[in-house]
Amino acid sequence: MADEDSIDWPALRAAATFAAEHAYCPYSGLAVGAAARCTDGRVIVGCNVENASYGLTLCAECTLMGELRMTGGGSLVAVSCRDGQGNLMMPCGRCRQLLHELGGPECLVDTPDDVLPMRQLLPRAFGMST
Repeated sequence: MADEDSIDWPALRAAATFAAEHAYCPYSGLAVGAAARCTDGRVIVGCNVENASYGLTLCAECTLMGELRMTGGGSLVAVSCRDGQGNLMMPCGRCRQLLHELGGPECLVDTPDDVLPMRQLLPRAFGMST
């Protein structure tokens, strides 16, 4: 897994903010973007897609996972989530589980406190071995 210092966090944050500009959010007005660096070095993005039936709404991290699988797979190394103004957004519980599934416990996540590994954001995560 990558070291925190090897990640270009400003570029990842900018990519997440750019992704938020493409969100479909007519109900809440909250545009969210997610960007991740993958094990092969590529950067992928996702944005939230709302639905009139709120439970069907896709978080930015959900569309990010689809992008990961559609563009070559691999694993996530580092993730940043931002709104359309570049403000930090934290992944919800469901999205933390998704990030853990495709990034593992050492995937780095941009948080208000610091960059933290997923194992600190989702301790005792559900997985194939649990």
